[in-house]
Amino acid sequence: MLAALLPDIWFFAAAAVLTYAADWYLHQRGSYLINRLGKVRAGLSIRFLLRQLMLVLLLARMGLAEEPLFYTAVACFLIFYGLQAPQGAVTTLIRLRRTMPVVTRNVDLHSVHIPDAPPGVLLRRSAEKMLHLDIAAMAGILIAAGTGEDRVGFVGAGLTLLLGFVYIVALIPYVRRSRLVPPAATVLKAVDTWLREYQPTVVLYFSGSNESAYQGNMWLETMARVEGRPLIVMRERNLVPQLAETSVPVLCVPAGTHLMNLDLSSARVCLYPANVGKNIHILRVPTMKHVFIGHGDSDKLASVNPYSKVYDEVWTAGRAGRDRYALADVGVRDEDIVEVGRPQLEPIKSWTGEVGNPIPTVLYAPTWEGWDDNPGNTSLLLAGENIVRRLLAADDPVRIIYKPHPFTGIRSREAKAVDARIRAMLGKAAAERAAEPRWAEEAERTAAERSAAQAELVRINARLAELAVVGRAGGDEAEESRVSLADPAREAEAAQLRAAWNEAYWRSFGWWEHRTVVGAEPKLYDCFNESDAMVSDISSVVSDFIASGKPYAVTDSAELGAEEFKRQNTAVRAAVILSNSAEELDELLAAVADPAADALAGARRELKSYLLGPDEPTSMEQFNAAVRALAAKAEARNAGVAQRLGDQVIAVPDREAAAGDGVVTGEPEAPAEAAAVAEPDAMGVSAVAPEAAVEAAAETAITEGASPAR
Repeated sequence: MLAALLPDIWFFAAAAVLTYAADWYLHQRGSYLINRLGKVRAGLSIRFLLRQLMLVLLLARMGLAEEPLFYTAVACFLIFYGLQAPQGAVTTLIRLRRTMPVVTRNVDLHSVHIPDAPPGVLLRRSAEKMLHLDIAAMAGILIAAGTGEDRVGFVGAGLTLLLGFVYIVALIPYVRRSRLVPPAATVLKAVDTWLREYQPTVVLYFSGSNESAYQGNMWLETMARVEGRPLIVMRERNLVPQLAETSVPVLCVPAGTHLMNLDLSSARVCLYPANVGKNIHILRVPTMKHVFIGHGDSDKLASVNPYSKVYDEVWTAGRAGRDRYALADVGVRDEDIVEVGRPQLEPIKSWTGEVGNPIPTVLYAPTWEGWDDNPGNTSLLLAGENIVRRLLAADDPVRIIYKPHPFTGIRSREAKAVDARIRAMLGKAAAERAAEPRWAEEAERTAAERSAAQAELVRINARLAELAVVGRAGGDEAEESRVSLADPAREAEAAQLRAAWNEAYWRSFGWWEHRTVVGAEPKLYDCFNESDAMVSDISSVVSDFIASGKPYAVTDSAELGAEEFKRQNTAVRAAVILSNSAEELDELLAAVADPAADALAGARRELKSYLLGPDEPTSMEQFNAAVRALAAKAEARNAGVAQRLGDQVIAVPDREAAAGDGVVTGEPEAPAEAAAVAEPDAMGVSAVAPEAAVEAAAETAITEGASPAR
């Protein structure tokens, strides 16, 4: 505006280029500022319109208000603004009509015609692309105003309008019925048909925020190995792309009404890794038993949530989980708790008592700040920098791997700032170490090996990227649902590549180099295997690390005192307890360097059994046994309800007989049919009662006021 008022055409041109570049940069970064601008009525289309108005103002201040170029600019921008309405309407219609009521993986919906998605270039960030077509008009009119060559302005304006019109025309073919997804009712009918054919018996039900995908991912391998026919049910579309690769069928059903109408009559066990409000949409189903399995085993309050009363059973890793509920006294009955171990911990390697590299590696894995300001939530705020600083200053050198929780900083700016400072500390320390002669010599000696590992990572990443693309590139979620079917050969190759990737990752940098690890890869358990000791907080990370048998330390950030801290938190009873100054770290480092100085080794072995259960039978065997037992309970409940319904129907007099001689002649054919059950399946229990029995069971449960959990 300042350039327009002066007027200074070259200043205006430079400012216009700067604003175009800034808008593009903010959108590329997904900046939060974009959202804030929209909230204060400075959204995308308004910003472009204002820029165009400033150009009109510039022309007026240059004395061109009576010239054809001025009228051309005004008319061009008005028409162009008018073209944005049909373009926006068409793109919105295409997106809406290509949005399926469910998103699927490994589900064969062959009966539903799902056409290919429109080219991504047409729909991806379509509003931005349409608006940026005004660049031709802006550039042409500016050049014309500066040189007096009006024809350049006319050409620029015409090109903008032509491109806008062509964009709309290019979208029109994709509005045809043959290019859109069938109506929701058709898709849901196909899903129900598939469910009746597949007959799922065990369901993993997952809902949560965008940051909570790890809570579902940690159960994928267990679900792939569970007995019966597993099914994963999700609720948020945005979590589906974050779901790790799995051969288990996946149904993402965002709408509660659609979920409640799905035919899940064959399912007998439903597993919940998180306590969230949307659980109620499937907890209402009485024909299956409901189990809280959680997403970790720790002494946090979340592990004894009173909400857990709603489930038929609560499965814990070991005896500690059972005792935790008893002490909390939140209404979860002891007979409803089942110890099943932690099947996910199988990849964790047991400690041999020797350091894996010439110098020890210490993993610092703090948890996040939590939803309140309790100082005991995380060590990051009060002790994090002290921990890292003392490890860096240790008498004998150690390597630090820093892996912050994925939620770190989402609520607390201070936690986010501390996290950034720790990353900077490690980066600086790594650079200083690289300059020291000892490490520089080692780096030179291993340069070829590390270079080869880095090249291997590039190759593996490229191949994994190829395997991740199922079907053609650029497909939307509807097309991906059509083509995302299980491929055992592809899954086996991907598993081998991921194992090779993990091995190459740790070889790609020196065993002396400090490292910050974020993101999904390498996994937390891979960091466990690479480290010789760990420092962490009260979280499931500690309980899982205990499976390794390695020394560990936990920070008493709330300053309860070592004895009280151990009394309140089972998982720290075999830990080195750190104060916020972290001065006790020498005890941890001594235990790592010399097994004879490891006074807590025996306590760790006892605590492992208490927290995680026995080594035999394996956790997976315990888990499957629990699934079988609960499925049998569900079958018994369903058969009992069907029988009770049959008894009630038999007791009702036949209306015609009652109207005649008063003799009851009602036939029990319907109740007998309702009470029938299917043949036992591979799990050793009936997979499903006929639909009549299921409907009768639901009706009886509602009539008698039965809750889904009891």
